Order: sequence, then structure tokens, then C-alpha cells
Amino acid sequence: MSTNRATTVSCPHCGHTNRVPVAAEGRPRCGHCKHPLPWLVDAGDDDFTEVAERADVPVVVDLWATWCGPCRMVSPALEEVATDLAGRIKLVKVDVDANPRLARRFEVQAVPTLLILDRGGTVARQAGAAPAPALRQWVEQSLTTRKG
Repeated sequence: MSTNRATTVSCPHCGHTNRVPVAAEGRPRCGHCKHPLPWLVDAGDDDFTEVAERADVPVVVDLWATWCGPCRMVSPALEEVATDLAGRIKLVKVDVDANPRLARRFEVQAVPTLLILDRGGTVARQAGAAPAPALRQWVEQSLTTRKG
């Protein structure tokens, strides 16, 4: 499967609007100022391998559901973390109700469930919502542990 979809991202540095593919090699950069862009995409049962597991950067996976209040609360915090760590991570959101194979594969018992994948392997897992500073600390600690 070839994923040709793209999202539109405003550069947090200059405001320029950029098209960012959901699956690509490398790390997205602003076409105007060349700063790293936050990489925020949706994935599902059919394209998760290409979008998340083959990514060149560590991937934070948000397994969520539309009916989940804590999921709606954690989403902006995760987007803030993805913006703060632009160029270092990719944020992939998966609606577990619409993608039951992924929910089963990752044994989702509660939502939100957050994972950090490195080349398809799970390096960290956390259930429940948390504020942006705690999420950022968890992501950075997981990335440091992964390298160490």
C-alpha cells in the first residue's frame, strides 16, 4: 500500500503553511524557513505499518476513542509535545473504535493508551491522560532510555 495522503501544518516559527505527507522518509521541514515541523497524522488498520512502523523517527502513538473525555483532554497536550519536539518525534493518532485490529494488537484495555515506537518496536507504554509537561518528560525519558 502506498500512502499518498498529506496533512497541512502551519510552521510554528514563521506561520508558513506546509503540506506534510503522512508517510515519508526523513523529517518534515518548513519550505520557507527550514525549521522542523510538527508531524501529526492519523493512521488506521490499513496504513499503520507504513505510517508509524516504518518512520525514521520515534513515533508517539495515541490510541483513543471519540467518546472518551480524557482522550479529548490529552489530545491538545500531545499536539503541544509534538510541536515542542518537532523533528524528533512523529505523533500518530489511532481511533480504536474505527481500527479494532490495532486495538487488539496493542491490547488496549483503556483509552487513552500511549505508546512510543522505535522502528516498529514498542519502547514505552502508558495508559491515561496527563498534562503536557508530564507527557513531554515521559517522551524525552523514553527516548533517552532507548538510546542509552
